[in-house]
Amino acid sequence: MALDKKLLSILVCPLCKGRLDYDGEADELICRADGLAYPIRDDIPVMLESEARSISSDEK
Repeated sequence: MALDKKLLSILVCPLCKGRLDYDGEADELICRADGLAYPIRDDIPVMLESEARSISSDEK
């Protein structure tokens, strides 16, 4: 299921407060500035640094 565009417009990275990009294929919110991808589980973004994965330089 696609993330609601209105929700995406107000969500920011919890670390740097920067913009997040939605990756619908991986179901993640990506902060390119911090190099982190936050998972979306059961249509709920998990905005915890401990749950985020580091993204590769190719993904940035």
